[in-house]
Amino acid sequence: MILDGWFYTGATIGILSAIICIIATIFRNHPADSSILSLAAVEMYLGVYAIYALLSPVPLNGPAWEFWGYIFTALILPPIAFFWGITDKTRWSNLVMAAIGPTILVMIHRLQVIWHG
Repeated sequence: MILDGWFYTGATIGILSAIICIIATIFRNHPADSSILSLAAVEMYLGVYAIYALLSPVPLNGPAWEFWGYIFTALILPPIAFFWGITDKTRWSNLVMAAIGPTILVMIHRLQVIWHG
């Protein structure tokens, strides 16, 4: 299986986002701006990744509908966590936002498996 720069970039952003949100959970009693900004970074990465997937040449076996389902799901997870974070004014909203980084990491790994066959 091929893990390219897209995977490693997404893994780095996802892990950093999770770390930032976990630190905010420890030290803040309400949603932290740093947590929200880390979610924005994850969402921007996913947007660029989706555009890249649309514009890049399709492999011979072609990406399945499953691939686009993963991209769509990955794109809607950070906004859902963001709205949860701004409506739930407790420390645990940061922890909900922290779950997005590892979730996106797993989803990007799965996208790589589907794309590279």
